[in-house]
Amino acid sequence: MSDEARGYLLRQFETAWALTRYHLDGLTTEECLWRPAHKGLHVQPLPDGTWRADWPEHEGYDLGPSSLAWLTWHLGFWWSMVLDHSFGEGTLTRESVPWPGDADAVREWIGRLQGQWQTLLERLTDEDLRSPLRTRWPFQDRPFGDVIAWATVELTKSAAELGYARFLYAVSAR
Repeated sequence: MSDEARGYLLRQFETAWALTRYHLDGLTTEECLWRPAHKGLHVQPLPDGTWRADWPEHEGYDLGPSSLAWLTWHLGFWWSMVLDHSFGEGTLTRESVPWPGDADAVREWIGRLQGQWQTLLERLTDEDLRSPLRTRWPFQDRPFGDVIAWATVELTKSAAELGYARFLYAVSAR
């Protein structure tokens, strides 16, 4: 993979991040905790003050629309997982990733993950991008460049979901 390909990957990531940041800016806790329907993935407060995210048994449309809290949790979940499994110990699990509890903490969490990811990506060599050594989650035995491309697609999808949910919230009768 040439420096040119590495540049494409970084520029695509930066574009996806700009879209995501646009939808995170101004996000409120009220928006996060609003449920767009009576049914859908959400987060639940636990007695110890932490928040646990629902986990679907399937991905059918009958689950209903996810809350913004769940969407932000899912974004932080997969990004935390890929960072830990690619650059850390690889021991992080879904159960150990709580929702932060409010919109300000969500922005701080997601911003920190973005900063870590960008810093690590900028340090990668062409050989790192071709090598499957860091490719341990969400798949294995593929060049690490595939993980970077997947993360950018996932980030773009998250941005679209956040934006759509914020549009629904803006016109909802609460």
